[in-house]
Amino acid sequence: MSASSIPGRRRRLNKTQKLSVAGVSALGAAALVFSLVPSNAEAESTPAALSAAPVAFTSAGSVPQAKTVQASIIEQHSTAEQLVKAADAVKAKAAAVKAKAAADAQAKVKAAAEVKAKAAAEAKAKSAAKAKADAKAKADAKKRTAQAASRSAARTPVFANNLDGWIKEALSIMKAKGIPGSYDGLHRNIMRESTGNPNAINGWDINAQNGVPSIGLLQIIKPTFDAYHVSGTPHSQYDPVANLTAAANYAADKYGSIDNVNSAY
Repeated sequence: MSASSIPGRRRRLNKTQKLSVAGVSALGAAALVFSLVPSNAEAESTPAALSAAPVAFTSAGSVPQAKTVQASIIEQHSTAEQLVKAADAVKAKAAAVKAKAAADAQAKVKAAAEVKAKAAAEAKAKSAAKAKADAKAKADAKKRTAQAASRSAARTPVFANNLDGWIKEALSIMKAKGIPGSYDGLHRNIMRESTGNPNAINGWDINAQNGVPSIGLLQIIKPTFDAYHVSGTPHSQYDPVANLTAAANYAADKYGSIDNVNSAY
């Protein structure tokens, strides 16, 4: 059962339908008047108002023509439709403007998010590149250090643990420290002082009597050894290389070189 068939319930009419009903009512009223007035009757001095809708009369005051009323109704209906269309157009335009504004706002948010994401990606890439470069620099530095150590080790001579090796090692250190002396000068004084024994001790001379005996390959006493000890060698009179370099350093200070020493010194 439709809503219009329910007793006591009226269906609401829209603006266009109301205008149409008014026009039809006016047309019906005009037709009724036309049927009631005889064709040869004279018009009354004051026409009665039959409808709220405008009714057209002839210049002679005769009855309204049905066609004129119908045209007025059609015009009113057309005007109502135009008003509805205009209102719909305004609503559609407003909706389009609102949709465009929403789309623009969404596009702006999206663009900002893309810019932020791009900046974050670039920062991450830059950080990764820096970390990679730092790691490479450290690896290269470590490699260079290892290579330098390897070259240094390769250049470092290995000296024999005997008199010949001790003299050669002492000469290597003396050269680096700027202490003059030769293989012959060292060897000659060693053979006179200790005959090549690094543990030789003089227990009878004046130094021994004073409690500071001469010790080692070049028979150097403790105070002299301490004063002329060469850094980088063991701090011991019994160490062959330390004994030779300290004695050669003392001889260079007192005599110009160990080569200039030919007797007790």
